[in-house]
Amino acid sequence: MTDVVLVMTTLPGDVDASALAQDVVASGLAACVSILPGIRSVYTWNGVPQIDQEQQLVIKTTDEQVDSLWEMVRARHPYETPEFLVLPVIDGSEDYLRWVETSVGPRPES
Repeated sequence: MTDVVLVMTTLPGDVDASALAQDVVASGLAACVSILPGIRSVYTWNGVPQIDQEQQLVIKTTDEQVDSLWEMVRARHPYETPEFLVLPVIDGSEDYLRWVETSVGPRPES
């Protein structure tokens, strides 16, 4: 088991996911955000079937950053109930995991 986690959230297809991703990384809340555009989500909301074009964000971060990341995502997310799933990373490339761990956290002041 590692301290690295993956956080997943979706955004509407017409929202600027790059802006959120850049702010998350620049603030030290994640090492990397992968944006998967053009996904189709099928779900039920308030009892009504829905089909929407969305984009999936896969955020690589650590356990320590999850609460602050959730605050940022929730404050900027257009959905009433945003997806925010935290998935543990049980193993991976040691070099990559080390990079994630050293890439998150407070940024030096300029």
